Amino acid sequence: MNSSLALDAQKAGQRVGLTSDEIVINGGTPLIGRIRVRGAKNLATKAMVAALLGDTPSLLKDVPEISDVQVVRGLLEVYGVRVMSPSVGELRFDTTNVETAHFAEIDAHAGASRIPILFCGPLLHRTGEALIPDLGGCRIGDRPINFHLDALRAFGAVVDKGHEGIRLTAPNGLTGANIELPYPSVGATEQVLLTAVRAKGTTELKNAAIEPEIMDLIAILQKMGAIISVEPNRVILIEGVDRLIGYTHRALFDRNEVASWAAAAIVTHGDIFVEGARQAELMTFLNVYRKVGGAFDVQEDGIRFWHPGGVLNPVTIETDVHPGFMTDWQQPLIVALTQAHGTSIVHETVYENRFGFTEDLNEMGADIVVHKSGLPDHPRRVARRDFEQAAIITGPTKLHGADIRVPDLRGGFSHLIAALSAEGQSKFINVGIISRGYEHIIEKLATLGANFEYEG
Repeated sequence: MNSSLALDAQKAGQRVGLTSDEIVINGGTPLIGRIRVRGAKNLATKAMVAALLGDTPSLLKDVPEISDVQVVRGLLEVYGVRVMSPSVGELRFDTTNVETAHFAEIDAHAGASRIPILFCGPLLHRTGEALIPDLGGCRIGDRPINFHLDALRAFGAVVDKGHEGIRLTAPNGLTGANIELPYPSVGATEQVLLTAVRAKGTTELKNAAIEPEIMDLIAILQKMGAIISVEPNRVILIEGVDRLIGYTHRALFDRNEVASWAAAAIVTHGDIFVEGARQAELMTFLNVYRKVGGAFDVQEDGIRFWHPGGVLNPVTIETDVHPGFMTDWQQPLIVALTQAHGTSIVHETVYENRFGFTEDLNEMGADIVVHKSGLPDHPRRVARRDFEQAAIITGPTKLHGADIRVPDLRGGFSHLIAALSAEGQSKFINVGIISRGYEHIIEKLATLGANFEYEG
């Protein structure tokens, strides 16, 4: 990478991430070096929404500079929240003047994000009204919002659907409810938590998600004055309180980004130290990583990941809710499995359309067959779901460069690391999607010695 491009990368890193829509990667160079991950996208954005519930200012630390954070910041400002950045990686939220907004304002700031749905509970408590425009997000499945709306109705919200979107009101206030989710949805669990903490009475949530990001959100709400008990068997009890105050909190590290760089290390035969990574929240991933043949060393300030030499091993993976193997981890790891000696199987049980990215991998030389109805006769540990799919990966295969349009966040990163390990040159368009969840991606690629051309 030449000096002018390195400067572009540095400037891009100082802002949010990818600003150009194109990047050209020259494959064959191992990624070697040290990078740092900050707070998890899946926690930081929800913590920002939680600030709406506090009567006093909140301070969130280790906030990643990614586009999703910018989206939520814009939405908070639409609602009258004053957002300041005391220092790099910190955001302070003053909710003194929270007010209602209009569909057009919300839609203009939300873009393709689905985050407006999580504003509903806090806004119903603060202003008595919440609006949801048409929702976007990565095209990895329907991800219906009925779990959210059913939960909000259970609290007493009135849901009206119109041509602009959905309007929710709470003419009689919100009261605690007994809710059992049909599936331990992370988003629906967050919705219940953010709504129940200020609802009158006690809420019992059954079949709740218990991901580390959920536990971190509970810790934030407890700092604000909430009373939340996590019971056995995925049951969460929330006793509503009359008032919440602001919080000061350091966000949990982004374990999805860590897993992505770990996969990049073995795919490129590299050696990457990820500062900020912790073992406890990654134990399921680390077990599979070791089975595949990757090496890691847990240290006090992070985890080192590298390819120790020798062949990679095929594995069978079943994605599942925590503490299972995360669906966000399978996409970058599939790239590594294209280089394993033998046949690997990945059962996707969380989303119904998360193997679309494999089509481009096949164009690059991979041998991946997707079974859109799953493999019903294959021995399973995780219960089968009606819409699940399975991918059979046969390796090793030699990957070569290709022209790719990035389809979604995790799939896009997977294509990037495939290109970094491939022979020849690859050109990517629509790469801005990757900046939704990967902070300073250009700067980090440059730091790790990737050979690419990019104009920020």
